[in-house]
Amino acid sequence: MIAEDKIIDCLAQAGFSGMASGIRVTEERVTFVIEVDPAQGSEIETLRQKAEQAVSSLDGALHVTAIMTAKRQNGTSKQPKKRAQIENLAPSIKHIIAVASGKGGVGKSTVAVNLAVALAAQGYKTGLMDADIYGPSAPMMLGIHGKPEVIDEKLQPLEAHGLKIMSMGFLVAEDKPMIWRGPMIQTALRQFLEDVNWGDLDILVVDMPPGTGDAQLTMAQKVPLSGAVIVSTPQDIALLDARKGLNMFRQVSVPVFGIIENMSVHICPRCEYEEYIFGQQGAEKEAKKLDCDFLGAIPLHIDIRTSGDNGTPVILAKPDSPAARVFKDIAKKITAQLAGKQTRAQAL
Repeated sequence: MIAEDKIIDCLAQAGFSGMASGIRVTEERVTFVIEVDPAQGSEIETLRQKAEQAVSSLDGALHVTAIMTAKRQNGTSKQPKKRAQIENLAPSIKHIIAVASGKGGVGKSTVAVNLAVALAAQGYKTGLMDADIYGPSAPMMLGIHGKPEVIDEKLQPLEAHGLKIMSMGFLVAEDKPMIWRGPMIQTALRQFLEDVNWGDLDILVVDMPPGTGDAQLTMAQKVPLSGAVIVSTPQDIALLDARKGLNMFRQVSVPVFGIIENMSVHICPRCEYEEYIFGQQGAEKEAKKLDCDFLGAIPLHIDIRTSGDNGTPVILAKPDSPAARVFKDIAKKITAQLAGKQTRAQAL
């Protein structure tokens, strides 16, 4: 696999020093973001081709995609400026929150599901959109299965635990792989917003796919997100990717509510002994470096796993557990930030 530093060096030699970010390498495919000065707008296509040709010269880089964005004028800020005109695919939803991670395996879906349930428990009309097309897990975690009805050409979301839910898991067999290219994923995400009868929701929680690819850019650039939450474990390799995910949202002017540290400490179910398997306070320290809020640390406990497998999130199955209390606290912190924001309709 191509090393990231080789890609950076290659782009620097081509005249893109310090302009590349969000680099993603999977097998023979390389994707990255190039920030350019808005004054170079007429040259963007030429610059894109130049950047792609430069990286294509590296051995093993058979498929190279450069994504061009306009460079921010006032440096990095905690809360970005208002974005350019965004499509309003679901005008009845007041706020859309993206729950994202730089990589898979950090428990992002578990966080999204429990966060959505916590918001509903606070009295907010809440929906959960399982946008992880390749690995939809919301049906199992929420213990709900079935096929959505179609009424007046709109898919009707299924309901469980006070949530309205839509997932690719409702539409395809559990053992069927989704072998889709980027444009197909983008179309599916649009339909999950535009062609689903969400009704009047206060908050829609979106369980994003891991990484910083097509799905993330589609949601960030095409949907008026109220903000994003980044999920990571404390270990350095996870934090490296979490940093990329956070910076991607900032580059496309989506506010970041903060970072959640999952699997922060292992709690023995027998003796309650605490052991920091993946490191200690890694996400909290990273949040300080990135000038964003640290929303909370969720422990690694067997109750979280078993409750998710059994279809009743831990916040309902074990409402007084340490994990449930953290999820409730995170939900309160996010709604406190939403209270000071315009709704999506007002922002457009």
